[in-house]
Amino acid sequence: MTILEKIINFKKQEIAKIKSEVPVKKLVESPKFKRTPISLKASLTEEGSTGIIAEFKRQSPSKGIINDQVSVNEVTNGYLDANVAAQSILTDTSFFGGTMADLMEARTVNNIKPILRKDFVVDGFQIVEAKAIGADVILLIAACLTAEEIKNYGQLANDLGLEVLYEVHNQQDLDKISDLDNKIIGINNRDLKTFKVDLEHSINLANQIPSSAIKVSESGISNPRIVTGLKEYGFQGFLIGENFMKEENPGEACLDFINQIR
Repeated sequence: MTILEKIINFKKQEIAKIKSEVPVKKLVESPKFKRTPISLKASLTEEGSTGIIAEFKRQSPSKGIINDQVSVNEVTNGYLDANVAAQSILTDTSFFGGTMADLMEARTVNNIKPILRKDFVVDGFQIVEAKAIGADVILLIAACLTAEEIKNYGQLANDLGLEVLYEVHNQQDLDKISDLDNKIIGINNRDLKTFKVDLEHSINLANQIPSSAIKVSESGISNPRIVTGLKEYGFQGFLIGENFMKEENPGEACLDFINQIR
């Protein structure tokens, strides 16, 4: 069983349990459900955008603990000071050490930049939940969903006013997404089955994506020169977590990185 299969199997059981305890009505009645989400599309395409989607990530299945010494509050403030385009928060507990409380805490500090709820969506319930905790964007990973699920979950997110980052790793994933026009497409350079990273994935798939879509490169971006290179292939977004989080002060590392791009 691959790491991804293990995560998905566990996630389905976890969500079934939460659904039995938390009624959707309760989520819809939560105060944050009424807020107007901030657009990731607008943030990535506005003039002067850094394009950086900076992530708060304590640990990962491939690296173990990355940084469990910093608070969401201080990292979020640091990222905002660095003028990131958006923030990504891992909310998976079992494999990434994140929680929904992390996103809620980040939201109390950050009310100007979009926040992506980074998790493994296997049920529409999680999309309603994302809206209720104050997320602006959800992640749909093509590798662990059917074409029909991607379409339905994407529609549900849009109906709730949320944007979607559609994540692909290869042509097979890309083929599952109907009508790529105007969507935000994230190319994950990390193979979720083996967790190996190869930046060529972004480059190889870039020309399969229409220019009307927003291209985001994810994982393995450790050098500002990589961002400059990827921009030549039409990328406007760059999701970076570990490179900042492995430092003692992630916000400072992010600012230094962004300053080198300009």
